Amino acid sequence: MPEFMFWLAAILLAVTSAGLLLSRDWRWSLGLLAAQYFAAFWLVLADWPLTMSAARLVTGWMAAAALGMTQLTLGEDLSSAETSWPEGRLFRAFAAGLVLITVTSAARTVNAWLPDASLAVVWGGLVLIGMGLLHLGITIHPLRIILGLLTTLAGFEILYTSIENSILVAGLLAVVTLALALTGSYLLSIDIPDIQEPAEE
Repeated sequence: MPEFMFWLAAILLAVTSAGLLLSRDWRWSLGLLAAQYFAAFWLVLADWPLTMSAARLVTGWMAAAALGMTQLTLGEDLSSAETSWPEGRLFRAFAAGLVLITVTSAARTVNAWLPDASLAVVWGGLVLIGMGLLHLGITIHPLRIILGLLTTLAGFEILYTSIENSILVAGLLAVVTLALALTGSYLLSIDIPDIQEPAEE
C-alpha cells in the first residue's frame, strides 16, 4: 500500500480525535469514534494482515454501538451534562494544537525506537495517545472518559502492532476494548451522585 495512504489515515485520526474533543453531541462523538477506528484500521494494515486488522475494526465499531445504545436509552445531551473545566471550545482547540505540535516534534525520535514502523503509523499512534490523555484531563462525564480511554488504547494498539503480530495479543486487546465499552455503558446507566464540595464551617 502506498505511503501516502497511511498519511491520509493518520491525518484522519488527528481530525477525528480533535473532533471528539470539541463535539458536544453524543451522536457526533460516537460517529467520530467509528471513523477513528476506520482510520486506525488502515494504519494497522501496515503491519497486520487484513483479517486481524478487520477484527480490530469490528471490535471498535461494536464498542461504539454499545455506547450508542446505552446513550440512546438515556437521551441525555452532553452539552447539558458536561461539567468539566474549562468548557470553552477555543481552549480545547488550542490544547489540541499543542498536542499536535508536540507529537510532530517527537514522532521521529519515537520512530527511531521502532525502526520497523512507518513514520505515519508512529505519528498517528502518538496523536491518539496525546488526544486521549488530553480528553481524560479535562472531563468528568462518564461517556467522555470512556471515549478518552478508547482513544488512548487505540493509539497504543497502533504503536504495538509494529512490534507484535500475535493473534493472542490481538484478541486480548479486543477484549480490553469491549470491556471498556461495557464498563462505560454500565456507568452511564446508573445514577452517580454529584460530587459536592464540603460546606465551610
